[in-house]
Amino acid sequence: MIKGLLRCIVAVIFILSGFVKAVDLVGFSFKMEEYFSPVVFNMPFLEKFALLFSVIVVVLELFLGFMLLLKLKLKFTLSALVALCIFFGFLTFYSAYYNVVTDCGCFGDAIKFTPWQSFIKDIVLLAGLLLLFFLYRKEFKKKDEYSSSTPKDTSSKFKYAVLGVFSLVMIYIMAQGIMHEPIIDFRDYKIGTDIKAEKEKINKNPSEYKTFYSLKNQKTGQVLKVNQDDYIKETKYWAEGSPWKIEEGKNESVLVKEGYKSEIVKFKIEDPTGLELTDEIIKAPKSILVFSYHPKEVPAEMLKEIEAKVNAQKGALIYGVSTDQNTFKTIKNAMMDGTAIKTIARSNPFVLILENGKIVDKQPAKDFVR
Repeated sequence: MIKGLLRCIVAVIFILSGFVKAVDLVGFSFKMEEYFSPVVFNMPFLEKFALLFSVIVVVLELFLGFMLLLKLKLKFTLSALVALCIFFGFLTFYSAYYNVVTDCGCFGDAIKFTPWQSFIKDIVLLAGLLLLFFLYRKEFKKKDEYSSSTPKDTSSKFKYAVLGVFSLVMIYIMAQGIMHEPIIDFRDYKIGTDIKAEKEKINKNPSEYKTFYSLKNQKTGQVLKVNQDDYIKETKYWAEGSPWKIEEGKNESVLVKEGYKSEIVKFKIEDPTGLELTDEIIKAPKSILVFSYHPKEVPAEMLKEIEAKVNAQKGALIYGVSTDQNTFKTIKNAMMDGTAIKTIARSNPFVLILENGKIVDKQPAKDFVR
């Protein structure tokens, strides 16, 4: 009874973890790109394979989790899940210890975990899997349930049929998310989100950070961490002739008060001169924004088509938002951080339509021009 309950709990966790990533594989691939980036594992040559790796990881989570739930090929399934958990544990520990990836994406955009929370979750899962391995060890010696010589052959065939149906449904969901938009949108930029209202909530309850300086005594070699307020108050740290010097690149910004949490805080659009356009965009009766996080990869013909389509929309405020001020030819160019664009756009290019700051439509540009 206990081992059956534990097996189901562990299986469901893996299935849920895989599912929330499966609906938004492109978003998970952006997280994989972070791990491959120079500041983490320094393997930029793998970034172009990020989506492929994302598919592999999600498929393993989903199908191994479902096989564990159905109790199919138990020894193989548990062994594979243990290996997968060790792999995840390494990634999350590395992220937490070196503070390089602040959100592992374990549960996509549905549930946000800090790196240390993710690592603890992986350790607990690993412990659960090892316990299951111990509890079911006697059954590994028996013939597999799928063997045709066992009386459970009919039951086994039914389980494989259920696994097949599950596989088809998951393949459809994953394909939909890659080619179009996620079937279920867990992001802060889902249709119906009022960006203007979210901005007001953020402004009323902002997060507060405090800078901690790393100071080194030039005479003794002693190193201190001092917060910005104490640094200003204590003249001994900065007065003329002081032996204390700030160590460049070692200062830390620490959250001291968590305000209203929303990815909308990164919604900041500027013109090429640095003039902020955000208020103009979210207050306009209708705004059409064409986003591109990799403008150089967009075919010229696609840009021409999308610009022609948006220019045909009468009475709308139109901007092309990218990381390059010369991306768009017939619509006004605007600038936005590439990572912030990726939280909005899951394809390149992408169209977002606002009415009085509220998201009323969004879709890949290839779907928009059809």
